Amino acid sequence: MANTPSAKKATRKIARRTAVNKTRKSRVRTYVKKVEEALEAGDGDAAKAALRIAEPELMRAAQKGVFHANTASRKVSRLSARVKALSA
Repeated sequence: MANTPSAKKATRKIARRTAVNKTRKSRVRTYVKKVEEALEAGDGDAAKAALRIAEPELMRAAQKGVFHANTASRKVSRLSARVKALSA
């Protein structure tokens, strides 16, 4: 357990940051799931619309440090490839 005041403050900051990051990560997962559900249903228009919403959420999460930038780019790339294959 933390003993010094600075260590106690650090644990409080970490708890706040963890809560915020957890919310952001959950939000991203929700939007990605909507794209995947549209893909499974075979609905190209819904998948495109969902991807347009999911992509900025993923990149925002990367910018905020929730995901690594390459991870977000990889997820966007793979989702957009699947949406493109569905509409083709």
